[in-house]
Parts: sequence; structure tokens; C-alpha cells
Amino acid sequence: MEDNSSNNTTTTAETSNKKKIALAVFAVVIIIGAIVIMKYVNYMAVHISTDDAFVEGTIYSVAAKVPGTVMAVYVKENELVKEGQLLVELDPADYAVKIKEAEAALAAETSKLNEASSRLEAAARALNEFHAKTAATKANVDLSEANLTQALMDVKRAENLFKNDAISKEKYEKAQTNYNVLVAAKKSAIEQLKQVELSLITQDSVIKQAVSMRASQAAAIKQKEAMLEAAQLNMGYTKIYAAASGIVSKKGVEVGNRAAPGQPLMAIVSADDLWVVANYKETQVAKIKPGQRVEIKVDAFPGKILKAKVDSITSGTGAVFSLFPPENASGHYVKVVQRIPVKIRLDNSTASADILRVGMSVVPTVFVE
Repeated sequence: MEDNSSNNTTTTAETSNKKKIALAVFAVVIIIGAIVIMKYVNYMAVHISTDDAFVEGTIYSVAAKVPGTVMAVYVKENELVKEGQLLVELDPADYAVKIKEAEAALAAETSKLNEASSRLEAAARALNEFHAKTAATKANVDLSEANLTQALMDVKRAENLFKNDAISKEKYEKAQTNYNVLVAAKKSAIEQLKQVELSLITQDSVIKQAVSMRASQAAAIKQKEAMLEAAQLNMGYTKIYAAASGIVSKKGVEVGNRAAPGQPLMAIVSADDLWVVANYKETQVAKIKPGQRVEIKVDAFPGKILKAKVDSITSGTGAVFSLFPPENASGHYVKVVQRIPVKIRLDNSTASADILRVGMSVVPTVFVE
């Protein structure tokens, strides 16, 4: 009996000890869990992360400016090209003909301009001659007037002398005849002056017409020069160069293809202008500010962490800029936490930035402490 009682007492003591140990372990687990949860909450309060993020970049569309047949393609798909590198060349034969036609038209108009200038110079010389002739004719009229005045005085003097029988009738009639001749000479000189003045007016009109023709011809030359310049530009457009450095993508052109203006031939994805668009919940963006430090994990390369900074926050939610934005006034409103795009720029010193490709999924974490 005593042995059974001793065994029961021992069993009860062991059970009690086990309960105490279990309670102690449970308490430790609770404490550790609470600590972990607190640290996690504190961490999440200053480290805002999202998996709704992807790589974005500048994509340049390469297209032809003029129609033509593709003569040569100098790049391949996924090839790295430099800014200004020749990508595609169209057949320039048609545009070379256009240049020759424009040059010939310009030469013809230039010849006409030279002819018009020569006519203007000749008309100007003729006008100067008419001015000189007008001056000489006016002098002749003045001389005739002076001679006529003298002849009139001679006639009156001869008349008085003839009345007093101081001269013969023959001398009197000779003075009268001389006066009549000078009257006719004056009339002739005046008529010549009128004709010269009319010729002067006519020549002045010829000058104005020649000036107008030369101005019109100069305008025609400018038009032909513009046509030649346009033909030369089109000739230059047959060679298509890279607008920026990057990687060739979506190449859809081959030798012999017919290219139309504006038709996409390929795309160039800039290798130096990549950024991340992270769609954070509207409840997360309150603490996010431009310039804050960001760490980016790349799904395609586990273990890779890229350094970056917050660049800017979009002025609206993604839903607002969608093709069919929600209409909350329809009576079927359901409140949903919206996403606001945040633009994140990679640091220039990030050596692993070259692993990124447009469209890759990433996980950015913004440090807001």
C-alpha cells in the first residue's frame, strides 16, 4: 500500500512538471511571436513594398519617311546599336532622278532670271539715254525761244526802219522771214520734246515691267530651290538611322520589302533609359516621397538587388487612365482599394541595371524612415 501511494505521488509530480514546462514553452513562443510580429509591423511601417511592379523604358519606333524598296538591312533582331548608326537603306534611284529634274528646272529658271536682268539693264540704259535726250531737247526749246525773241526784236526794228526808209523792203522781208522760220523751229522743238517725254514715260513702264519680271523670276527660282531641297531631303531619307542607342526589337523588315511612310520597320528599346513603375495601394502612398531610397528585387534573377530612388508619383490612379474608367455614379459602386503608379529611377551607379528588360516583374521596397 505504501508503494502504490508513493508511485502515485511521483506520477502527479511528473505531470505537474510537464505542465509547467509546456506552459513555459508556450509563453516563450508567445513572447517570441509577439516580438517577431512587432518587428515585422515596424519593418513594414518603414519599408513599403509591392509585387505589382514592372520595368518600363523608352521605346523608339523606327519608320520610313518616304516610300521605297528596301535595298539593305544592316542590323539583326536583339542587336545593340549606337545612336546615329545606319539601320536600313531604301533604293535611292527614283530620288536621284528627282534631284536631277529639280536641278535642271532650277538651271532653266536661273537662265531666265539672267535674261530678265539683262533686259532690265538694257532698259535702264535706254532710260538714261532718253533722260539725256530730254535734257537736250529742252535746251533746244530754250534756244529756239531765245532766237525767236531776238528775231521778234529784229522784225520790229526792221519795221520801224522800213517805215522811215532807212532800210530796203528786201531787208525788212528777210527779217520777217527769219522770224517765221524761228517760230516754226520753236514749234518743232516743242513737238520733239513732247515725243521724247512720251518715250520717257513708255520706257519707265518698260523698266517697271522688267523689274516685275525679274522679281517674279526670282520667286520662281526660290520655288525651284525649295523643290531641289525637298528632293535632296527625300534622298537623304532613304537612309534610316538609329535615333538613340538601344536594342533592336520587333524587326519586321527585310531586303526587297516595300516600305511606306510611317510604316514601323523595327523598334529600339533604350538600354540607358529604364525605370520601374510600381502600382502601390492608395493606403501605402501617404509616406512615399520623391527622392526616397528604394531597393529592387528582380524576379528573373533571385538574389539581385538594385539600388534606386523614387522619381515621382502619378497624378491619378491606374483606373482613371484606363480605356474605360469606372463610372461611380451609375448606382453600382463597390469600394475597391485603388492603385497609384509610382515612378522609380535606377541609380546611375547600379552595375546590374543591364540585366533589366522592359516588362520584367520586380519587387521594389521604398525606405520611408
